[in-house]
Amino acid sequence: MLSDAPAGQVVILNGAPRSGKSSIARAIQGHSGAIWVNLGVDASVAATPAQWRPGLGLRPGGERPDLEPAVVALATALFDSIAAHARQGLAVVADLGLHDDYAEPRRLRAEGARRLSGLPVLFVGVRCAVDVIWQRRAATWGQRREEADADLARAVGRWQEAVHIGHVYDLEVDTGAATPEACAASILARLATGPAGTALWEPVRD
Repeated sequence: MLSDAPAGQVVILNGAPRSGKSSIARAIQGHSGAIWVNLGVDASVAATPAQWRPGLGLRPGGERPDLEPAVVALATALFDSIAAHARQGLAVVADLGLHDDYAEPRRLRAEGARRLSGLPVLFVGVRCAVDVIWQRRAATWGQRREEADADLARAVGRWQEAVHIGHVYDLEVDTGAATPEACAASILARLATGPAGTALWEPVRD
């Protein structure tokens, strides 16, 4: 039905788990106009066989090098799916946690940039203070900071740092300071007024 439409807009939301990416994605989907399809980590993990989980949700630290080839394959397939939807004229909001803190460099962002070449992409950093992250983890999963073991505490802190290292963003939002609806409005306003996104193709900073 939409195959003759121009390429759809892509918004990539990049942030740590519980930073509010999914809530922003739902808020964007709630706006009238474009048909926004949500693709990202949660949907990928749900579709991944148990023996390969957490798949794209593999946390920073290089703890499971045996799973990393599967992570690369899953990320590549996800980027191809995002591109395929956009080229059918659908708008895509993708919630990701891109990092390169694996046992060896995997350069998933660079692979995504290559596969999304020629499409309009807004690369958005989703920030959130770690105290708010812990509040959400407690509310959702019962993971209270004061009761967390050292392994979990390290993992949460590592996510906060690794997911943003080296990235240049077109726009940043803070879900600890603004509601998902307000963050979505900022993103949609940027899409409406420009400039177009270029950050995904910027060199990764050291």
